[in-house]
Amino acid sequence: MRRPERVAETLREAISEIVGFELDDPRLLIVTVTDVRVSDDLRDAKVFVLVEGTEKEIKDALKGLQHAATYIRQQVALSLDLRHAPHLNFVRDTVEENAARVEEVIQGLAQKGEFPEKDE
Repeated sequence: MRRPERVAETLREAISEIVGFELDDPRLLIVTVTDVRVSDDLRDAKVFVLVEGTEKEIKDALKGLQHAATYIRQQVALSLDLRHAPHLNFVRDTVEENAARVEEVIQGLAQKGEFPEKDE
């Protein structure tokens, strides 16, 4: 495994802990860190988060994360003993939402008889 991938996995675990247990922002109670991608130079990290709730709650949670990004970055640097912690950019993870939408479409087609059921 390449170093950026190892750092990304370690960052994901550390950020999950910080967001889940250290931050007192009520907007962040519905946030789950799903993935982290780090640039090859380890200077920037894109943090994918799954946020459950309405569109307003999702936007509020992302604002809360961006507001707390400096604190999270400092805590990550301390806990992982990194000389330079990457800049964190929080992004909404839509993979599960897209998968649910595809499942709905398939179910709709199956009910109309346009698409065979899995068991057939």
